[in-house]
Amino acid sequence: MTFDEFRHRLRIPRLTKLGVIGMVATVCAGVSAHGALRAIADNQPVPELPAPRPAGYEAEDHFPGAAYLYVADENAAPATGATGTAALPDLPVPAEASTTTLAADGSIHAAPPFSIRAASSVDRGRALQCLTAAIYYEAASEPDAGQRAVAQVILNRVRHPAFPNTVCGVVYQGSERTTGCQFSYACDGSMARVPAKAYWLRAMRVAAAALAGSVEADVGMATHYHTYAVTPSWNRSLVMTAAIGAHFFHRWQGYWGTPGAFRQVYMGHEPVPGPHPRPTLPAIGPAPDMPLATLAAVAKVSPAPTTTTAAIQPDYAQSGLPVAGVSKGAVPAAAPNDSQILDRWKDSGKPLR
Repeated sequence: MTFDEFRHRLRIPRLTKLGVIGMVATVCAGVSAHGALRAIADNQPVPELPAPRPAGYEAEDHFPGAAYLYVADENAAPATGATGTAALPDLPVPAEASTTTLAADGSIHAAPPFSIRAASSVDRGRALQCLTAAIYYEAASEPDAGQRAVAQVILNRVRHPAFPNTVCGVVYQGSERTTGCQFSYACDGSMARVPAKAYWLRAMRVAAAALAGSVEADVGMATHYHTYAVTPSWNRSLVMTAAIGAHFFHRWQGYWGTPGAFRQVYMGHEPVPGPHPRPTLPAIGPAPDMPLATLAAVAKVSPAPTTTTAAIQPDYAQSGLPVAGVSKGAVPAAAPNDSQILDRWKDSGKPLR
């Protein structure tokens, strides 16, 4: 059977040249329309989803530094709702930096974009985890601007010589001491509460954007913040750069608060995320790095104390004297049939009947 006969039986009409052209045009039009729709969809801005309704931990008053902290030393968060302080670097101030002029400078200089290009994939993951945790536990209930500002303060500290040069190092600085946390959530038990997934993902998006170079310009070079509910001891000694939501952001006065002071380079080498281990009880014995002479003196065994004769009871004071008729070192012979075994145990080895 030929093709024409088969077509005739199925009654398939023969396509003319014009029909073939029309069919091809129809197919091409469909493909073009599909491509146009995809292009339009790709160029549409992604709508920002509203924040989920606060519940549990997020419904409480958790603003930056709001976790409870005990009585603090000079390197700890001075009050609930404030970041901790840190000693200024023991470095010379450049000669061209006028302390008087810089102290009176109230202008806001936006921080440069943060870069993690020099970090490994492991370091990037750790930095993201630590920054996400800080944003969540310090500012879970804050608007996006408040969370971005918290992230900016942390990244500003990473680049300042007064603080560690890693994200995790900054976030968990001082957590080995109950009174030394720079961010109080790291040592007051807040992390024992399981994060809400929606809020954690929201904090992670803010952290990822900050690590990718997003800058919250309004806070400038701020390295400290506190809420309107507290007045930390350093409040009047720093320069306020912004007020975002319930938070006030501050930078140091003088040279250490200017962009030129933020010269610490981020190279990765992130520590393991999480609070630092607390010191255990002191080990028994000298430290391994003690001088040999000290080790020898400690290791020397003292002589055992001796008991004076006067302290011995009279009945036992003469127990070491020789017995008459017995030579020194000999054991007195036992009397005949003088057994040392108690009567009730004498037959213990005999078989039972």
